[in-house]
Amino acid sequence: MVKNDSVLVSLGRNVRQARERKELTQEKLAEIAEIDPTYVSGIERGLRNPGIKNVARLAKALGITTSELCKGVDA
Repeated sequence: MVKNDSVLVSLGRNVRQARERKELTQEKLAEIAEIDPTYVSGIERGLRNPGIKNVARLAKALGITTSELCKGVDA
């Protein structure tokens, strides 16, 4: 199992909070963003390191900018 990285945990927290504000399930967010639901789950738990294209897809699906989604995510 991958050790949680603070950058990934912060991004995952942002994704989860934005998703919950939109009242979306992980499955619905994944459908809108055209990515796998298990991948969304992994991102939210800080276990996946998504590429910038997937971060942008998630932000668009959530109706926010990529920079808003990455707010407070510092290396």
